[in-house]
Amino acid sequence: MMISKMEATPMISATMKCTTLSAVLLLAAAMPAYAHVGVGTVSSFTAGFSHPLSGLDHMTVMIVVGLWAALRGGKAIWAWPLAFVGVMLAGGGLGMLHVPMPFVEPAILASVVALGLLVALAVDLPVSAGVAVIGLFALFHGYAHGTEVPENAAGLGYAAGFAVATALLHAVGITAGLGLGRRFSGLARAAGAACAAIGAGLAFGIL
Repeated sequence: MMISKMEATPMISATMKCTTLSAVLLLAAAMPAYAHVGVGTVSSFTAGFSHPLSGLDHMTVMIVVGLWAALRGGKAIWAWPLAFVGVMLAGGGLGMLHVPMPFVEPAILASVVALGLLVALAVDLPVSAGVAVIGLFALFHGYAHGTEVPENAAGLGYAAGFAVATALLHAVGITAGLGLGRRFSGLARAAGAACAAIGAGLAFGIL
């Protein structure tokens, strides 16, 4: 029995939405009880993998980068997440070496608001400009990860863990953005607005 394209498309869309929802629920279930670097061990792959899932600021930014990349489409889908992970690792190295960097926490909170607004407003930047914006914020996120990591091989395992978790969070955002598609892009933009609201709530101590 042949299935028409019109019949298959809703089935595919429903499958993608279910997959996205399942991924988000799994991430929520995996979130540990602590939410800051320095609580618990910070010298293993497992600790590094857990950390991005434990902080609301880190987690929302990483998902929204994936959403923004999906909305932009084209090369941005791989270039923007790759830029975030790469620059974040460089920032983590600076943190591990205790290189002074000012305004780390304000910059992280600003990234939550700014990236959320970029998605909410569906800002269509050139891919290179998006790389610059995302890379700037990723530097501060990486630095925050690396400041309390030991300067040895265990620290490298931790860095690998948070890099993998970050990439998975980007993938969740990309999957959600592509799954919603143009028809439901308003939902992706609403998620961006929610991210910006979360950033404001964190900045003012409401969350």
